[in-house]
Amino acid sequence: MNVATLPPQEEIRTTPVSERLRKFFSAYGLWIVLLGLPVFYGIKDLQDEGDLSRLGNNLFAGLSNGAIWALIALGYTLVYGIIELINFAHGDVFMIGSFVAVGMWGTVGLALTTGTLGLIAGLLVTLIVAMVVCGTMNVMIERVAYRPLRSAPKLAPLITAVGFSFILQNVGIVWLGSSQKGVPDLIKAQHVLVSVAGIDIHNSDVLALAVTAPLVFLLTTFVNHSRSGKAMRATAQDPEAARLMGINVDTTISLTFLLGGLLAGAAGLVYALYQTNVWYFQGFTAGLIAFTAAVMGGIGNLKGAVIGGLIIGCIQQISDNRIGAQWTPAVVFAYLVLIMVFRPQGLVGEETREAG
Repeated sequence: MNVATLPPQEEIRTTPVSERLRKFFSAYGLWIVLLGLPVFYGIKDLQDEGDLSRLGNNLFAGLSNGAIWALIALGYTLVYGIIELINFAHGDVFMIGSFVAVGMWGTVGLALTTGTLGLIAGLLVTLIVAMVVCGTMNVMIERVAYRPLRSAPKLAPLITAVGFSFILQNVGIVWLGSSQKGVPDLIKAQHVLVSVAGIDIHNSDVLALAVTAPLVFLLTTFVNHSRSGKAMRATAQDPEAARLMGINVDTTISLTFLLGGLLAGAAGLVYALYQTNVWYFQGFTAGLIAFTAAVMGGIGNLKGAVIGGLIIGCIQQISDNRIGAQWTPAVVFAYLVLIMVFRPQGLVGEETREAG
């Protein structure tokens, strides 16, 4: 009998096990990777504790922590989407944002403020200042370091970005020294505001999500619906064609760096309030995590950067709480490798132009 005439169940029996496993993991491998850790510990919690409150706390804390990574990752993905440059100095711009925020607290006397409205107003002013400083700095870096190398081989601006990263780190050392500095816990970060179904919601969680959500909404609205946003998308698709259509490509690229810097400044403020300490090397660590988030979600894709940041935040919290903080970087990058294996373009694809 010809194999082609066999009934479906016979076809399944004649398919090699290796081929069936390949098809299975091709179809479901990504979901197994994404859900494997929370599902495993969720089952374990049900067996050991009878509820999922511990896992719920891990995931909610991960979302608030991941919101910070998402803000930084958006800066990476914006710049890469426009000029295909990995701006390694971006993490250190975020660090400067934290330093500016801490400096502003002392300037406006937030540590001495007792009223809630006064504290909120002071933090809002500090947020704006940190965003403006970081946005301006990012534009200056692009103008001084990257624009003259626009037509140079890609390795030249990449090395320049690394160089600026070291410069900003040394600025941080001169500013606050080389050791971690504790900062006033202005918002009582670990205070439990409310508990819902066994999940504790802290002041820091509310701050992170309250700052990130509006900024992400405003950014996506700007990119998708404004005239400048359309110019950014056109430049990302084909800079030369955009220039022929009358778009000022240099101005558009500067605007992209400005937006990335604004987000980094906001993330710097939230990080300082969330962690209650700052130091010059935080930009390297945060930048590495945020870049991983951008790649995981799909470099050049705004939604992907946010999704990647939130996922990494959850992975970190689960790993810190269950496996051990010393293993967390390995777990995060193992996730990245596996996701790249099953979906090389990232979780939601990529929107960058093809290299010509």
